[in-house]
Amino acid sequence: MIRDVLTAFFVLFGSSVALTAAIGIVRFPDTLSRMHAATKPQTFGMILVLIGALIQLDGHVDSGMLVLTGLFTLITAPVIAQRVGRLVYREQRIDEHLLDESQLRAREQGH
Repeated sequence: MIRDVLTAFFVLFGSSVALTAAIGIVRFPDTLSRMHAATKPQTFGMILVLIGALIQLDGHVDSGMLVLTGLFTLITAPVIAQRVGRLVYREQRIDEHLLDESQLRAREQGH
């Protein structure tokens, strides 16, 4: 009974966080904002859903696969976000007022 309630809580809360990420992707005006919405809340929502599934599995053999899925998500999402951010910066030449400090510009100028 308690396990089912915890599972339902984590799955529903994780799904709602992922839904807000999807809404952010549709509603945000520029690529950097969309990238933020696509990586951080989506990863957090997926981890919560995986925690709910782990609670329900309760030591089953497939629990290890869920842990690996969560780890790979935590490892790859920041890398993808960084690569997309650099590509957007180079290709779209974003407004400078959106960025606090531009390390890429200094690097491109050879400093």
